[in-house]
Amino acid sequence: MSRFTGRTAVVTGAAQGIGAATARRLAGEGAAVAVVDLTAERAEPVAARIREEGGKALAYGCDVADEDAVRAAFDRVAEDFGGLHILVNNAGITRDNLFFRMPKADWDAVLGVNLTSAFICAQAAQVRMVEQRYGKIVSLSSRSALGNRGQANYAAAKAGIQGLTATLAIELGPYNINVNAVAPGYIATSMTAATAARVGASAEEHQRAVAERTPLRRVGQPEEIAAVVAFLASDDASYVSGQTLYVNGGAR
Repeated sequence: MSRFTGRTAVVTGAAQGIGAATARRLAGEGAAVAVVDLTAERAEPVAARIREEGGKALAYGCDVADEDAVRAAFDRVAEDFGGLHILVNNAGITRDNLFFRMPKADWDAVLGVNLTSAFICAQAAQVRMVEQRYGKIVSLSSRSALGNRGQANYAAAKAGIQGLTATLAIELGPYNINVNAVAPGYIATSMTAATAARVGASAEEHQRAVAERTPLRRVGQPEEIAAVVAFLASDDASYVSGQTLYVNGGAR
């Protein structure tokens, strides 16, 4: 498929996991991809793999919670690729702890990277999207937005993504900009492996336990989330906006 030929996509937090899978998926369908992570060195292996697979990608280092850094990085992307059409807000961190033990610094860090960065990146991207009367913004929420023990900061940030998404869809819709979110359930990534370690289990043990209570009887893979992001970033979803799509194997 070539749904994204002639389009430039920015994917944040793209050095691993869902971000890396999304960058590869968009590139595989024709997009020129800006692979963004905290440092260009972290992002380069993913960009290099895309190029090896015949795609077009460059690595960019950027602290997405830093407004000036984001504006500068997006200017470079637009200059390097000649535009900016798709933004995937995927960057995220966890600092899990029970609420009564959670330091404010961990609250601030998680809200900054998981929520404020989406605001900053969307605000920078929409300047070009409004001018060209075209754009797609897809942000990563989470099933944790519904509440999750030990994740007051992460749950609040991911719930905030859903409110931000709904509001941006209203404000940017008149400029032909679609804004949506994807809320994954348990996906086999380094982040969920860290969660397993926090509760004293191996990644494999944790995944088996989650799979047993998931209707599809397995955990998700990054490529499965990437496929949904690609749909929402494509013109196949041209009349879909303001939505949060839960992708969790049927879990309740």
